[in-house]
Amino acid sequence: MNAHRHAADGDEPTPRLLGPAEIRDLAEVLDVTPTKKLGQNFVHDGNTVRRIVQAAGVQPGETVLEIGPGLGSLTLGLLEAGASVIAVEIDRRLAEQLPHTVRLMQPGRSLTVVHDDALRVTELPGDPVRLVANLPYNVSVPVLLHLLEHFPSLRAGIVMVQAEVGHRLAADPGSKVYGAPSVKAAWYGRWRLAGQVSRMVFWPVPNVDSVLVGFERDEEPGTEAERRATFALVDAAFQQRRKMLRQSLSSVLGGSSASAAAALERAGVDPQSRGEQLRVDDFLAIARASETARA
Repeated sequence: MNAHRHAADGDEPTPRLLGPAEIRDLAEVLDVTPTKKLGQNFVHDGNTVRRIVQAAGVQPGETVLEIGPGLGSLTLGLLEAGASVIAVEIDRRLAEQLPHTVRLMQPGRSLTVVHDDALRVTELPGDPVRLVANLPYNVSVPVLLHLLEHFPSLRAGIVMVQAEVGHRLAADPGSKVYGAPSVKAAWYGRWRLAGQVSRMVFWPVPNVDSVLVGFERDEEPGTEAERRATFALVDAAFQQRRKMLRQSLSSVLGGSSASAAAALERAGVDPQSRGEQLRVDDFLAIARASETARA
């Protein structure tokens, strides 16, 4: 690829980040055709990469987790900021190439590549404190929840996701887009929209808009068993989001609307309310009231 050319007198210095030409060269060398199945859309704009890194608040010396580094655009931006990067990549060709790209463009940086599925990885060679990633759009929410569940060292981060998903993650109760992802994400901390990303900075150009979503982790409000019980209630509530909770939760709260209403009243929740009106603490209260009744 063009990036390996050494700067000669009067030449421009070797680029530190990947541009459109380098992205296409790498893809051609590796015989990589971006696939919708893996959610592959590669960022080729250095300004966008630096904006993401800055929005994430990456500090020199931090260990950052990146999911789906692809050809390495964001990886190089994180390394340029002085971070140590642990990159999890499911595509073997990309995983094997990434260290070579980094040595070529930013030698001496700290990169560890893990060839694995981000939905299955439960151990990492280090304790990352920040998550910064252009997440595969088809599995962005499951990946986020999996990582937050299994890696408590992650305290904050910025992820790029499909706009529709990003708005759900950051939504407040009562919003039209508030749903199960909103509640489950709130179990782990506070979420916010952190900016839009143009379609034109990707190759290939996606047919959806993208946003940056930031989070700061808080102490989890309950135990692991309570989290599982709470998430089961959330799933039931939003599978039938237009129904009152005494109806939508009847299958998981005693098998009848009467038993569900009793559990909701014990939790201090109006049985006639709907899931879209409740915060994560409300669902946790219902889970605890249900467990108390069974004890």
